Amino acid sequence: QVQLVESGGGLVQAGGSLRLSCAASGSIFSINAMGWYRQAPGKQRELVATISSGNTTNSADSVKGRVTISRDNAKNSVHLQMNSLKPEDTAVYYCYAILTTTGGLWPYAHWGQGTQVTVSS
Repeated sequence: QVQLVESGGGLVQAGGSLRLSCAASGSIFSINAMGWYRQAPGKQRELVATISSGNTTNSADSVKGRVTISRDNAKNSVHLQMNSLKPEDTAVYYCYAILTTTGGLWPYAHWGQGTQVTVSS
């Protein structure tokens, strides 16, 4: 079994910063890409940022220049530093990892439970 546990969400004023973290644990053989999606009320889940096993990063246009994604392979963790937050960044943020479990044949996506980020105006 694999678990992804997020932390770091909360309430922040517009213009503020938050750092989200996600740690994967369990029967993990290898991790490919990791990243973050978010889902605001009444909206579809959307990609925020991703990072490959080789540390190639990508982020949505809506957050480009305001977020930095990083990972610590030794700790099977991924982090999202968010700056200059806006009210429209309010959402539940979900961590994901494309990973192969011990004894597994191929990688597939695992998800965290989500952490709420609320940005007040």
